[in-house]
Amino acid sequence: METIIKEIQRTNIDEDVIGMAGVILKEGGLVAFPTETVYGLGAHALKEEAAKKTYAAKGRPSDNPLIVHIAEYRALEEIAVNIPDKTALLANHFWPGPLTMIFEKSALVPYGTTGGLDTVAVRMPADEVARAIILAGGGYVSAPSANTSGRPSPTTAMHVKEDLDGKIDMIIDGGSVEIGVESTILDMTVTPPMILRPGAITKEMLEEVIGEVTEDQAIVSDKSKEAPKAPGMKYRHYAPKAKLMIIEGDTKEAVKAIRQVAFEQERLGYKVGIIATDETAEKYKRGIVKNIGTRENEYTIAQNLYRVLREFDEEDVDYIYSEAFAMDGIGSAVMNRLKKAAGHHMLRAEEITRLQKYRRILFLSNTDSSRGPMAAELLRNQELLQEYDIESRGLVVPLPEPVNQKAEAIMKSQGMSIADYKSRQFTEEDLDEETLVLAIDDRHKWSAVADYENIKNVYTLGEYIDDDRKIPSAYGQPLTEYGSVYEMMKEFIEKLAQKLNEEVTKA
Repeated sequence: METIIKEIQRTNIDEDVIGMAGVILKEGGLVAFPTETVYGLGAHALKEEAAKKTYAAKGRPSDNPLIVHIAEYRALEEIAVNIPDKTALLANHFWPGPLTMIFEKSALVPYGTTGGLDTVAVRMPADEVARAIILAGGGYVSAPSANTSGRPSPTTAMHVKEDLDGKIDMIIDGGSVEIGVESTILDMTVTPPMILRPGAITKEMLEEVIGEVTEDQAIVSDKSKEAPKAPGMKYRHYAPKAKLMIIEGDTKEAVKAIRQVAFEQERLGYKVGIIATDETAEKYKRGIVKNIGTRENEYTIAQNLYRVLREFDEEDVDYIYSEAFAMDGIGSAVMNRLKKAAGHHMLRAEEITRLQKYRRILFLSNTDSSRGPMAAELLRNQELLQEYDIESRGLVVPLPEPVNQKAEAIMKSQGMSIADYKSRQFTEEDLDEETLVLAIDDRHKWSAVADYENIKNVYTLGEYIDDDRKIPSAYGQPLTEYGSVYEMMKEFIEKLAQKLNEEVTKA
C-alpha cells in the first residue's frame, strides 16, 4: 500500500484534503491526523472491519479499546446510553479538549471498537483539523495513537511515517501537536467518576466542575488476564527500543545517581541516554543528554516526552536514564507515560548514592599551575569504578593563569594534555562532605587547615595512599625534573585509583 501524505494548515484548511480523508474513512480505510494531544490513527468507529484494520496496522491487541472521536455533542447520544447528568457540565468545560469519558455503549458501536467491552470511550478533540476530518468521515472516528503499538506516541507526522508508512491509506501532516501526551480518561460509569489515565485535564480541574473524582490506584501488570477498560491500562506503552530506567528522589540526588549509573554503563561499553531538564542538563558529563523541558513549566516536559524517546531510538542507545517528575498536575500524566515506557522499572536515587563515599576529588597545590593539574589529569585517565568530579585548586591564585609549559610538555609526551586549563583559587566552598581534598604536600594541607574552619576530608596525597615519599616541586628546574615529578606522580595516582576502587567494592 502506498500511503498518501498531505500537509494542511490550521489557519487555512484545505477542504479538498479533508474531503479526500473523509472518503477514505467512509470506505473503511485508515487516516492518521493531528489532534491537540498526539496524532491519531482514524477509522470509521461504527464499522467492525475498520477496527480490525486499525489493530492490524498498529499491531495492537484486539482487547485494547479504541476511543471514539466526535465533533458535536449531540453525536454522543447516538453511541452512549445512561449518560450521567454530570456529563453536560464536563463537556461544557472541557469539550472540545483533551478529555475522554467512558459510558455504557449503545448497540450502534461494534464490539470491535470497544475491545469487547460494553462501554465506549468518547472524546471531542479541540484541533480544528481533527474535527473537520471527523465530520467528513461520518461523525464517528476511532483514533488510537498513530504509532506501532508499544512505541512512543507520535507528536509529528514524521513519527507516524516512521511507524506506519505503507500500512495505512493517508497521513495528514498538521505540524507538531500542542500538548504531547494523550487525553485524560474519566470513567463515568462509576460513582464518583474515576480517572483511569491522567492527562492535561487534571483531577483538580475536574473536581472544580463536578465535585469528587477518584483515581484508579491499581497498576495492571503485563501478566494480568483482565481486559483493560481504557487504552493504556494493560500493555506496555510508549516504550523506546532501549531499556529505560527512572531514578526517583530529590533532584540533586537523582543527578548524582544518574551520573554514576551512566558512568558504569559506559565503562562496560554501552551507549547511554539521559533525560534531563533545563535545570540539570549541564550537570551531566557523560552520555547523550536530551533536555526535555523545564520543571517550572511541566507542560513543556509533556510536549517533548515522546519526541525525546524517539530521538534516543535514532541515536541507537542501549540504556536510558530519566529523572522523575512531580506527581501532581500535568506531571502526573508525564510520570504515568514514563513508568509505562520503563515497564515500571524504577530505582531510588539514594540506593545508588548512599554507597558513594566521595563524589568529588580535588588536588590542592600552591599556584595550581603544575602538580595539581597533572595529578587531576592522571586520575581522569585511570580505570575507576565510580564517577568523580576531578579538579584541582591553588592556595595562591590572584588571577587565572595557564599551566606551566614544561608540565604541559611532559603530559603531552604521555598522550595527555592540560594546555587549556586555567588555575583556580581554593575557597571554603571546596570543603564539603562529598569532596576529598588531596594536598600535594604537607604545607598545602596545613595551610588549608589553618585558614578554614569547615575542614572535612583533607589529606595529603601521600597520607591518603599510605606512601610517605614527598612529591618535589620542579619549578625553575629543567624539563627532565618535570619528567621525574611526573613518574612519581603517576605511581601515586595509580595507588590512589586502586584505593578508591577498593572503597567502592567494599561499600
